[in-house]
Amino acid sequence: MRSAHFLIPGEIETRTGGYLYDRRIMAGLSMLGWQVELHRLDASFPMPTPAALRGAAETLMALPAGALVIIDGLALGALPEAVSLHRKRLRLVGLVHHPLALETGLDTALQDRLRASERMALTHVRQIIVTSPHTVRALADYGVSAQRCAVVVPGTDSAPLAEGSGRADLVLLCAASLTPRKGHAVLFRALQRLKSLPWHLRCAGSTTLDPQTALTLRTLAMELELAERIEWLGELDAVDLVACYQRADVFVLPSWYEGYGMVLAEALAHGLPIVSTTAGAIPDTVPASAGLLVPPGDDMALAEALTRVLAQPELRQQLADGARRVRTTLPDWPSACAQFAAVLETVST
Repeated sequence: MRSAHFLIPGEIETRTGGYLYDRRIMAGLSMLGWQVELHRLDASFPMPTPAALRGAAETLMALPAGALVIIDGLALGALPEAVSLHRKRLRLVGLVHHPLALETGLDTALQDRLRASERMALTHVRQIIVTSPHTVRALADYGVSAQRCAVVVPGTDSAPLAEGSGRADLVLLCAASLTPRKGHAVLFRALQRLKSLPWHLRCAGSTTLDPQTALTLRTLAMELELAERIEWLGELDAVDLVACYQRADVFVLPSWYEGYGMVLAEALAHGLPIVSTTAGAIPDTVPASAGLLVPPGDDMALAEALTRVLAQPELRQQLADGARRVRTTLPDWPSACAQFAAVLETVST
């Protein structure tokens, strides 16, 4: 039986795009007859404690010679020394959702340290799997050739078409953890310019991944006098999130960077018009026919795009029609898992 060991930091049930991708791929491999074993690494990655580094090294050491080992990029980028010791003994595969140094809010020194560490770690793996063509291009800055990368785009579940809110004040849905990279503060400043327009923002996403950012955003909403027009839903399960998509009129994601943007694909699957940014892989995920994209961090441009979508029902319908056309072309999870399996089978002993 084909077998694969996944090394993933933190709780695998964490509701972010990266963890969802890992869960679905592992489940799909199991359905294809693979024996899949999850090895949980410490949650402190990608800024591991000394104990976390020791634990990861011990996990690698305990794996049998020749084992096929997929290391999530959250951990891999911080483990250059540990993986270097096993580059010949184990069949190491790096799964990179997006480069660590591109996370929002890092100072220059930390960015440089993460970039150097991840660059070194990537030299020790036999295969790199990424979730978008954009990440292949991003890794060129790390000295990684396109030939070393295999793109396995996330799948998307079939979804019911959005029915709309039916409200006079249109419902904007932002489904994203409250972390700096997702750009909520930019969205709030944009919406502060649109107080005269009828809108209601629903924010669905974890408040516990970065409690300080969550608190700062609530404070900002009050300072901008938007608190009564913003609904904080917290982290939702899959069923409740689908219900939110169905009752939304527009999907908005003001991210500073996305390695793919799984929630954007979900919004397309629901046939929602999208307002987002040109950051990272977003232009590859959201075609012009389905969304308006503006430069990341530009709250004025975001306000202008939102104004157009809110004030022009014909534009909303045009973008919704575009999303409905795109949704028929989105890859599904069985296809993604089969593609992932095919890549793993090429990793030689």
